[in-house]
Amino acid sequence: MKVLVLGGGQIGAAVVKAAPKEHEVIALTRAHLDIADSKAVAKSLAEIKADWVVNAAAYTAVDRAEDEPQIAAAVNDTAVAALAAGAMRENSRLLHFSTDFVFDGTSGRPYLPGDATKPLSVYGATKLAGERHVLADRSGIVLRTSWVYASVGKNFVLTMLKLMNEREQVNVVCDQIGSPTWAGSAAAATWGLIEAQAAGGIYHWTDLGVASWYDFAVAIQEEALERGLLRGAAAVLPIPSTAYPARAKRPSFSVLDTTHTRAMLKIPAQHWRHNLRKMLDELHAA
Repeated sequence: MKVLVLGGGQIGAAVVKAAPKEHEVIALTRAHLDIADSKAVAKSLAEIKADWVVNAAAYTAVDRAEDEPQIAAAVNDTAVAALAAGAMRENSRLLHFSTDFVFDGTSGRPYLPGDATKPLSVYGATKLAGERHVLADRSGIVLRTSWVYASVGKNFVLTMLKLMNEREQVNVVCDQIGSPTWAGSAAAATWGLIEAQAAGGIYHWTDLGVASWYDFAVAIQEEALERGLLRGAAAVLPIPSTAYPARAKRPSFSVLDTTHTRAMLKIPAQHWRHNLRKMLDELHAA
């Protein structure tokens, strides 16, 4: 199969790295293709004629999106509409990454793919709009994930490691609950869906287990200290969201139910702490 991967961020890079050798993979980062340029997107899709297009490109600056709604919409909504239309024209199947931020966090249980959406932020609203373009084609796949991190890029784990090396105390929000997800895990799920020729629709994939950002930070420090990635221990203190005001409102509970996806894929799902160790081992070896 020929697979076109768009986006050079954490997930895009992980999808390319995890590609099975039998597939032809073409990776286009923003330096090669701006997905907001509809003419360039149409040209690339027509020339490449991929069997699958994996879209991991997105505007992900959650707080900045509140002040740049048009820019966020151009990438997460309008560009996805053009991409979906182009994929349909070229008979390419589209797998598009989305987010737990399409939910409002008021559920008392993990969110199912078919649950009602109600984003609280511009970022969440633009990602939801993008989903709808993908699902307009019955073969399109929306893959929602959450709290993504990797050994490269900009993410919570790397930010915590930096702060813990610089400060004696780190305050972390304790009343937002979700599932940390290693980019390598999301990449494995991507290839699992492609190789299973999964039906179009919405799928959820995260690492197993749940945590608050505080719980996640405590685990990051414990595992990083074991690997010599920190000079010493900082005090990690839990704080409420109200003590850390952010421009965009986040869902307080955004755990995704991955039961359906796990049942159909051959890849094993792992607890988030297991995959955190793998990522930190990767970082240590770099």
